Amino acid sequence: MTAEPENKQAFGLMRFPIIIGALFALTAVMAGAFGAHGLRNLVSEHSLEVFQTAVTYQMYHGIALVLISLLSGFGLSRCLLGSAAGLFVLGIGLFSGSLYTLVLTDIRWVGPVTPMGGLCFMIGWALLLTAGARRPKHKNRG
Repeated sequence: MTAEPENKQAFGLMRFPIIIGALFALTAVMAGAFGAHGLRNLVSEHSLEVFQTAVTYQMYHGIALVLISLLSGFGLSRCLLGSAAGLFVLGIGLFSGSLYTLVLTDIRWVGPVTPMGGLCFMIGWALLLTAGARRPKHKNRG
């Protein structure tokens, strides 16, 4: 018996974070370029800073999602890694999404959503820390 089917299945379980992470990183680069070139004369300096904060946190957590996919191959808890990934995705939507909305639409009621996204990020990082601190499970290879 070979370990190939197990490896294919294991990779499949953690494929989502690498795909969505790369997509978030790509769109962060695009949003950053839009902010630097398209918004400069349309919004205030403060709004540009808010927009850049959204881009920065989207990029950080997009990269973190890719990292989670890579860490899944080291025997870390898939439950913790998957939960951290879900919280990072939710955090990007709430944190960066609310900041983009504030800048681009001037809709103010989304402002209180931003800290909820930040909380998602913090819990996600705590779960990633926990996954890293736990001893990886090693299977007997006999």
